[in-house]
Amino acid sequence: MTYQFSSAAAAAADDRRLAERDEVHYRARAFGPDNQPVTLLIVNISPHGLMARCEKPFVEADPLRVTLPAVGVVAAEVRWALGGRLGASFNTPIDLAHYYELIAQLMKK
Repeated sequence: MTYQFSSAAAAAADDRRLAERDEVHYRARAFGPDNQPVTLLIVNISPHGLMARCEKPFVEADPLRVTLPAVGVVAAEVRWALGGRLGASFNTPIDLAHYYELIAQLMKK
Protein backbone atom coordinates (compact mmCIF):
# COMPACT_ATOMS: atom_id res chain seq x y z
CA MET A 1 0.00 0.00 0.00
CA THR A 2 1.33 3.47 -0.86
CA TYR A 3 0.34 6.82 0.51
CA GLN A 4 0.43 10.13 -1.24
CA PHE A 5 0.39 13.45 0.58
CA SER A 6 -1.73 16.29 -0.73
CA SER A 7 0.07 19.40 -1.89
CA ALA A 8 -1.19 21.23 1.24
CA ALA A 9 0.34 18.58 3.49
CA ALA A 10 3.60 18.69 1.55
CA ALA A 11 3.68 22.50 1.81
CA ALA A 12 3.05 22.31 5.56
CA ALA A 13 5.91 19.82 5.91
CA ASP A 14 8.22 22.24 4.05
CA ASP A 15 7.26 25.19 6.28
CA ARG A 16 9.90 24.43 8.89
CA ARG A 17 11.54 27.44 10.44
CA LEU A 18 14.77 27.62 12.36
CA ALA A 19 13.05 29.54 15.19
CA GLU A 20 9.59 30.56 16.27
CA ARG A 21 8.56 34.05 15.23
CA ASP A 22 7.59 36.91 17.56
CA GLU A 23 4.52 38.87 16.52
CA VAL A 24 5.25 42.60 16.17
CA HIS A 25 3.82 45.64 14.39
CA TYR A 26 6.74 47.84 13.39
CA ARG A 27 7.36 50.15 10.45
CA ALA A 28 10.94 49.82 9.28
CA ARG A 29 12.93 51.56 6.59
CA ALA A 30 14.49 49.21 4.07
CA PHE A 31 16.32 49.29 0.75
CA GLY A 32 15.68 46.78 -2.03
CA PRO A 33 17.73 45.75 -5.07
CA ASP A 34 17.28 49.16 -6.73
CA ASN A 35 18.69 50.85 -3.58
CA GLN A 36 15.53 52.97 -3.26
CA PRO A 37 13.99 53.40 0.21
CA VAL A 38 10.86 51.41 0.99
CA THR A 39 8.74 51.09 4.13
CA LEU A 40 8.08 47.63 5.54
CA LEU A 41 5.44 46.84 8.13
CA ILE A 42 7.11 43.98 9.98
CA VAL A 43 4.47 41.62 11.36
CA ASN A 44 6.70 38.88 12.72
CA ILE A 45 10.39 38.40 13.28
CA SER A 46 12.95 35.92 14.59
CA PRO A 47 16.74 35.97 14.84
CA HIS A 48 16.77 34.35 11.37
CA GLY A 49 14.25 36.39 9.40
CA LEU A 50 11.00 38.30 9.17
CA MET A 51 7.67 38.60 7.45
CA ALA A 52 6.46 42.04 6.38
CA ARG A 53 3.81 43.83 4.39
CA CYS A 54 5.06 46.11 1.64
CA GLU A 55 3.50 48.07 -1.21
CA LYS A 56 6.53 47.63 -3.46
CA PRO A 57 6.70 44.32 -5.35
CA PHE A 58 9.62 42.04 -4.57
CA VAL A 59 10.63 38.69 -6.04
CA GLU A 60 12.40 35.69 -4.56
CA ALA A 61 16.16 36.21 -4.08
CA ASP A 62 15.94 40.04 -4.08
CA PRO A 63 18.51 41.52 -1.68
CA LEU A 64 17.07 43.62 1.13
CA ARG A 65 18.66 45.83 3.78
CA VAL A 66 16.44 46.56 6.79
CA THR A 67 17.15 49.12 9.53
CA LEU A 68 16.17 47.77 12.95
CA PRO A 69 16.46 49.38 16.40
CA ALA A 70 19.22 48.01 18.66
CA VAL A 71 20.66 46.09 15.71
CA GLY A 72 21.21 48.59 12.90
CA VAL A 73 21.16 47.62 9.25
CA VAL A 74 20.57 43.93 8.61
CA ALA A 75 21.21 42.34 5.20
CA ALA A 76 18.58 39.84 4.09
CA GLU A 77 17.30 37.95 1.07
CA VAL A 78 13.66 37.73 0.03
CA ARG A 79 12.61 34.07 0.25
CA TRP A 80 9.05 34.57 -1.00
CA ALA A 81 6.70 37.42 -1.98
CA LEU A 82 2.96 37.22 -2.46
CA GLY A 83 0.10 39.73 -2.44
CA GLY A 84 1.87 42.62 -0.73
CA ARG A 85 3.69 40.38 1.76
CA LEU A 86 7.21 39.03 1.82
CA GLY A 87 9.33 36.69 3.85
CA ALA A 88 13.03 37.33 4.18
CA SER A 89 15.91 35.49 5.81
CA PHE A 90 18.79 37.41 7.35
CA ASN A 91 22.18 36.74 5.77
CA THR A 92 23.62 36.50 9.31
CA PRO A 93 21.32 35.61 12.21
CA ILE A 94 20.92 38.24 14.93
CA ASP A 95 22.70 37.11 18.09
CA LEU A 96 20.29 36.47 20.98
CA ALA A 97 21.49 39.33 23.21
CA HIS A 98 20.81 41.88 20.46
CA TYR A 99 17.62 40.08 19.43
CA TYR A 100 16.13 40.35 22.95
CA GLU A 101 17.04 44.03 23.01
CA LEU A 102 15.43 44.45 19.57
CA ILE A 103 12.21 42.74 20.68
CA ALA A 104 12.05 44.91 23.81
CA GLN A 105 12.27 48.05 21.68
CA LEU A 106 9.77 46.79 19.07
CA MET A 107 7.24 46.01 21.80
CA LYS A 108 7.50 49.59 23.19
CA LYS A 109 6.45 51.15 19.89
